[in-house]
Amino acid sequence: MVKHVFSVVIVVLVLIPARAFSPLSHRKIISGSSQSTQPHSSVIKSDNRIFSATEINLAPIDYEQISSFLSSPMISADINSLLSPWSNILCNVLQTSGNVPFIPSLTVNAMLFFSLRPKLRTMLTPEGFAHSLALGTMLWMTLGWRGWTVCVLYLFLGQLVTKVGFAEKEAMGIAEKRGGRRGPENVWGSALTGVVCASAAAFSVRTGAPFLGLSSDVWILAYVTSLATKIADTFASEIGKAYGKTTFLITTLKQVQPGTEGAVSLEGTLASAVGGFLLSIYSYLVVGLIPTFQGVAVASFSAFVATMFESLIGATMQEKEGLDWMTNEVVNFFNTLIGASMALLVGSIILGY
Repeated sequence: MVKHVFSVVIVVLVLIPARAFSPLSHRKIISGSSQSTQPHSSVIKSDNRIFSATEINLAPIDYEQISSFLSSPMISADINSLLSPWSNILCNVLQTSGNVPFIPSLTVNAMLFFSLRPKLRTMLTPEGFAHSLALGTMLWMTLGWRGWTVCVLYLFLGQLVTKVGFAEKEAMGIAEKRGGRRGPENVWGSALTGVVCASAAAFSVRTGAPFLGLSSDVWILAYVTSLATKIADTFASEIGKAYGKTTFLITTLKQVQPGTEGAVSLEGTLASAVGGFLLSIYSYLVVGLIPTFQGVAVASFSAFVATMFESLIGATMQEKEGLDWMTNEVVNFFNTLIGASMALLVGSIILGY
């Protein structure tokens, strides 16, 4: 095999760029004492002979001969044996059904995170960066690149809407801490439910059997809905803080200050519907994780309803005596859990996934 590979290298490095001189009968040999008819042209010396560069005809490359050589059975087999491992790795990394091996998943995430690190450092704390790398690896392993991009879109949309009116929100004391950068608690509070759903979907695909009686399609729908729920909540909160003219406590409808736990506004509520729909429609139209538009409707509706429940939890349980453990991150987890649970229920019963 080595000698055949060496032959391929010779063809690539020597034969392809080569320009052989045409037969001697087509050249005009000029003696060393002869005067060139074109004194400004350069000359080439070879074996005590001088050839005028303007009088040398370059023979064309015989591409058919090269093609015939490369397509010979032995050479083709050697080329295929060289490229086959890389082709298999690429197919594994980019397979759409998920269940990508750990090492390729970690490698591609490490490369992507390294290339995007200037931007990611403005969005994540150092600890959040490391935990996001772990999250990205898990998602690539379970759902492949399609599920991974849904989470990336959530991250970028969330960062974008967080920066809307940030100076005003910071002056009012209601802006996200750390300049909006996410830490590990934010990463897992937002995505833990999604990881569980993605793992269940991957298990179902790998075994060919439903997980807990539910198909992989409905688990994927729940995954998308969990992230759609969180982005809907982020849109509602950040747009409501920035543009909400009147905010009410969801339990009493009493007017309260923007940023109050459990407060809602018309502007924030509309933004919530938009945010959930954006992530859902991306999953349907762009990457095809959701197979039908009815699935988009279920994900969007479930995300919207779960966001209302999140406001209810915030109004009744957050910042209450004896409930110090009910932090924003815990509320976020319950928020995504409610949205995903609704999608599991509606997707399996009504849509028949």
